[in-house]
Amino acid sequence: MTAKNMFDVSGKAVIVTGAASGIGRAIAEVMAESGARVALLDQDEEGLDAAAADLRKLGADPITRKVDVSDRVPMRKAIDAAVEHFGGLDIVFANAGISSGPGFLNSDGTENASGEIERVSDALWDRVLAVNLNAVFTTIQRAAFHMKAQRSGRIVVTTSVASFRAESWVGTPYMPAKAGAAHLVRQAALELARYNITVNAIAPGAFATNIGDGQLKVPAVSVAMGKRIPLGRVAQPEEVKGLALFLASPASAFITGAEIQIDGGSSLGR
Repeated sequence: MTAKNMFDVSGKAVIVTGAASGIGRAIAEVMAESGARVALLDQDEEGLDAAAADLRKLGADPITRKVDVSDRVPMRKAIDAAVEHFGGLDIVFANAGISSGPGFLNSDGTENASGEIERVSDALWDRVLAVNLNAVFTTIQRAAFHMKAQRSGRIVVTTSVASFRAESWVGTPYMPAKAGAAHLVRQAALELARYNITVNAIAPGAFATNIGDGQLKVPAVSVAMGKRIPLGRVAQPEEVKGLALFLASPASAFITGAEIQIDGGSSLGR
């Protein structure tokens, strides 16, 4: 393998969920920039149209599908439709996710009664697990169905540093949902390895995206959060592109079941 083709994904058929904004949009961009054929899935139709328009400016020809990833039947149909359009499926990014609101403490350490565990509603718990865990299962399950037939594929799940550490300022349902997704990655990787399908996870730390009502895009909040991070700042979505391309490309051919954190060192402690 030469350096020239090590990161080559040109012509590959790629699906990205949660592709209308943030990390998902950045992943779709790097795939398109690298010559892949990309399907964008999201429930934000306006955001999908904007993302697709930007990819067309790069010379790509993306397809889009408005879908709630937690709705299993439409989600499976969306994946099937992309596979039919492309004539196969090489790479899937199960990226879609939502926040669970504030935790039992505010970011300044003061108490937040509304985030205490006894106040977590059934609806919030169910919705967060539906999007952040159940939808990941549906995506992996349907991708595996198609990839096993060709005995190859790359599946990449967006988890979070919250999958292996607790946070007082993040709503309780988020942590177990992401931890479950991380363990699902390992279980799927073990099962699918014999089909030459790798399954890995990207675990972001603080990124300035729309999640959590876009709080990390607010300058004052971003600065305050940056003080908690060894590298001293919050990340921008495009900073995930290198890791996403690595896990989608031949460069990571012997890596499976891994969860790679991209967090500016925040998981090291302050």
